[in-house]
Parts: sequence; structure tokens; C-alpha cells
Amino acid sequence: MPPKEDAEFVACMEDVLDVYERPYNPAVPVVCMDEKPYQFLGEARQPLPMRPGDDQKIDSEYVRNGTCSIFAFIEPLGGKRHVSVRERRTATDWAEEIKYLSDVLYPDAEKIVLVMDNLNTHKAASLYKKYPAEEARRIIKRLEIHYTPKHGSWLDIAEIELNVMTRQCLSRRIDNIGELRTELAAWEVERNSIQATVNWQFRTSDARIKLQSLYPSLSVNAV
Repeated sequence: MPPKEDAEFVACMEDVLDVYERPYNPAVPVVCMDEKPYQFLGEARQPLPMRPGDDQKIDSEYVRNGTCSIFAFIEPLGGKRHVSVRERRTATDWAEEIKYLSDVLYPDAEKIVLVMDNLNTHKAASLYKKYPAEEARRIIKRLEIHYTPKHGSWLDIAEIELNVMTRQCLSRRIDNIGELRTELAAWEVERNSIQATVNWQFRTSDARIKLQSLYPSLSVNAV
């Protein structure tokens, strides 16, 4: 959590919480975005095969096979999500993901309300690093961006979905990017098939009580 009486944190938090209180509108979807680093791990020794009534035995030693970045987009009220795996998390990687969000995932949306953290690559400028100005501006105009505050990643619903993904899909060692993409694609199809939604309950009214110490103390000057 941030220091006490942090007006910047409070302003960003209440802005995001207002977005989460909007009624569901498929023409103007609220989409949350987050990234997760992932390390490929291989087996140093061949695991022992499973036997009836017994789990597979794996050695505690492993081989590091590099890292990648998992990008996740979730529409909490629509029960829709998309995940992709990239070798890096550069500005142009993010720009390509945002173009996919705009033109493939939600091509008919009137506006896409995008909630994400304020990472250095999560900027409109990143689109200009990848695409001509006209194209970058076209994509930006389709977005309504809201940033979670610094030290406030818990306000990004995509982080919740990434935690679910980790428990359900990444609970074992995966040693290469091809296998990871295959596993995540299957997980995405299954989650989307049941239209798993997120019922966000924390409201601005709750924040003003439970996180009161974050709100600046206002002194009233005597007249």
C-alpha cells in the first residue's frame, strides 16, 4: 500500500472504481489488461512415470530455459478473455497487443474502456513507435484509458485472472514457448466457453471507510 494521505493514489483509485461501477454495455466494453513474466523450466532429470495410486515423481532440480511475457486481457462483465505469449515486453510488443485488442477482439465496439497499470510501455507513445501516425492515432481514438495507481495493482481485475490462470494452467514446469502457447490457448478456450465473469464488490464508498488513512486530511481555515 502507498504512504498515508496519498492524494494521487486516491484519485486514480476512485477513477478506476467508478469505471467498475458502470453497467454492462457490450458496445463499450470495459477491458482490464496486465502482464506476467514467466520463466521456462526444464527437467534436469527425467521424471519417474506415474503408477496406479501414485503421483508422478519429479526431481527438485531444474534447468532454466529463459523467460517470456504473458499478456492478458479480460472483460470482467462479459466473461471474455484473451492471453498471448511474447518473447519480450517492449513498447512495440504492447502496441501490437493493443492493435489486436482494437481490431480483432473488439472491432465493432464504439469505444474500448481500458484499465491497466502505468507501466512505462503502457503509453500512447508506444503505438507511435510501432505504427505510422495516422494508424497510431486511429487506435488511440478507439480507447478510453484508465490507469491504476502506483502500488495499486490489486485494483486491476486482470491480475485476478492471471492468478486463476497460474493456478489452473501453470502449476507444472513448461520448458518452451510453443508448449506454453498451446497450454494457454486451451485454457483460454475453456474459460471463455463458460463465460467466467468477475463480480467486483469493492466500491468507492468502501474505500472511503476501509482506506481512510490514504485520504488527505483537510484542514478548514477559520474565517
